[in-house]
Amino acid sequence: MAQIAMGKSELTAKTYGFSMAQFAEWLQAGGGSIKRITRHDVQSYFVYLDTQRKSPATIEKNFAALVAYANFVNCPHAVQNIRRPAVRKTKNIAPKSLTRNERNRLLREVEQSGNLRNIAMVYLLLYTGLRVSELSGLDLGDVDMSDRKGKMEVRHGKGNIARSVPMPREVRYSLSRYLEGRKGEGPALFLSSRKKRISPRTVEQLLQQYGTHPHALRHTFCRELVQSGVDIVTVAELAGHADVNVTRRYASPTYEQMSEAIERAMF
Repeated sequence: MAQIAMGKSELTAKTYGFSMAQFAEWLQAGGGSIKRITRHDVQSYFVYLDTQRKSPATIEKNFAALVAYANFVNCPHAVQNIRRPAVRKTKNIAPKSLTRNERNRLLREVEQSGNLRNIAMVYLLLYTGLRVSELSGLDLGDVDMSDRKGKMEVRHGKGNIARSVPMPREVRYSLSRYLEGRKGEGPALFLSSRKKRISPRTVEQLLQQYGTHPHALRHTFCRELVQSGVDIVTVAELAGHADVNVTRRYASPTYEQMSEAIERAMF
């Protein structure tokens, strides 16, 4: 599967592998073989997934894996004109992000914990908009900072898109404090309690303790930039969005903003 997912991120490669393993198991149960797939096999599989009430997004992930495999084994006709449920269009409402009070509470509570690594990670996620997988993949050599400026090189972004991300003062300060007391060998910037590279799941579990999720911090970063007047193209570049239309969602009102507008309008 590693060859099939060549050029894809580690997470995408794992998704492809899982999808293909499920397809192979389904094929074998029906007397088929992964070595000789037909268009009928593929179409029947997606009918099966639909009957299992799989979401359109999940079905599309499975289809992407099958397309990669079919091209790899030189059998592209097996995935041509396959009928699949349509993926619903994204609602024109900004993704859920933290309110000012929620953000202040999060920063206050994580600072009160005294854990310099956790403080640095939270500030980094909130003030740079990194994906949790990108934070996990950072190495010491990816960070370049001084008292006045700093930047990070994100080398393993979604779709293997690399980018440079500026580090504001709050991030530089919290990261400097963490690095001064960092213990452990290896290139990883953030280490687990076992002195290994911290995993995305560990970061998610940490933020769950504070009642939030890495996605919410990333959404907050993007929303604050857009609402501060930063142009969409710049925000897309900072966030690592390949499609600027994804970034445009942050210019849409949140449920809270729409609710407040109605309350102000009603008299």
